Amino acid sequence: MLMPKRVKRRKQFRGSMTGKAMRGNTLTYGEFGLVATEPCWIKSNQIEAARIALTRYTKRTGKVWLKIFPDKPVTAKPAETRMGSGKGTLEYWVAVVKPGRVMFEIAGVSEEQAREALRLAMHKLPCKCKIVSKADLEGGVS
Repeated sequence: MLMPKRVKRRKQFRGSMTGKAMRGNTLTYGEFGLVATEPCWIKSNQIEAARIALTRYTKRTGKVWLKIFPDKPVTAKPAETRMGSGKGTLEYWVAVVKPGRVMFEIAGVSEEQAREALRLAMHKLPCKCKIVSKADLEGGVS
């Protein structure tokens, strides 16, 4: 699972996911990419499942880039616990994704193979996504 080696603080506020992605919204490495079209938290195991789906379908040919990293801790309290007595314990790590964020990039495979691999990876993620190519994104995602 992906998680930070160390963090300054163990627990974080929830924050907000309003607005569009201002950075990470262009294809920088690969020819094709997977772009989020709605805001969400993506867990580390979901990122890993999508990565495995990409690499398995392409039979490890080409190159895959992960452009999101789960650096936000999410806490949860046990079931049937009364209110109060502090914040819960750390349960999992998430990557905060805003609309327009490029999450995965792929290169070195044919277009139909890249589109199918990204489609399989898309089904592993909790938010709606779209597949884009370098030709589609000359000036960023709108």
